[in-house]
Amino acid sequence: MTDGTKPAKATRRPDGAALVIAIVLAAIAGVIFWDVSRLSGAAGYSQVGPTTVPYAIAYCLIGLAIWTAIEAFRNEFPARAPQQFGPVVWIVGGLAAQMLLLKVAGFSIATGLLFALTAAGFGRRKLWLTIPIGIVLSFAIWVIFAKLLQLSLPTGPLEHLFF
Repeated sequence: MTDGTKPAKATRRPDGAALVIAIVLAAIAGVIFWDVSRLSGAAGYSQVGPTTVPYAIAYCLIGLAIWTAIEAFRNEFPARAPQQFGPVVWIVGGLAAQMLLLKVAGFSIATGLLFALTAAGFGRRKLWLTIPIGIVLSFAIWVIFAKLLQLSLPTGPLEHLFF
C-alpha cells in the first residue's frame, strides 16, 4: 500500500567523461579561434583566405562540444567497459620509443618498435617475433615513401645498409 506521497524524483548526474570531452573540444576550438585571430585575413578575389577553413573547423568543434555536453546531461550513453591501463601503457611506450629513436635509429627501427609495442598492447606479447616483423614492414614503407615517392623520412643504420 502507498501512503499517498509521490516518490522523490531520482536525480541523474551528468556523464563526467562526456563533459570532460565537451570541455576539451571547446578548449581546442578556443585555441583555434585565438590562433586564427592572429592571422591576416586577406582573402584575395574569392573571399576565401587562410582563415576560412580554421574558422570552419573551430565552429564545428564548438558544435560538437555543445552536442556532447547536451548528451552528457541526458546521460543516455551505453555502459562502458572498465578501462584497462596495461594496453595504454604499451602503446604510449611505443610512441615514446619511436619519438626518442627516430633520429638516432632511423624510421624503420623506431617504427618497428612502435609496431611491436602496439601489438603487445593488443595482446600479442611475443616481442621476439613482432619486433622483426615490424622492422621489415616499416622498412618496406620507408622504401616506398623515401625512394619511390621521394619523401624525406629519417634514415638510420638499416636504411644506410641498403641504400
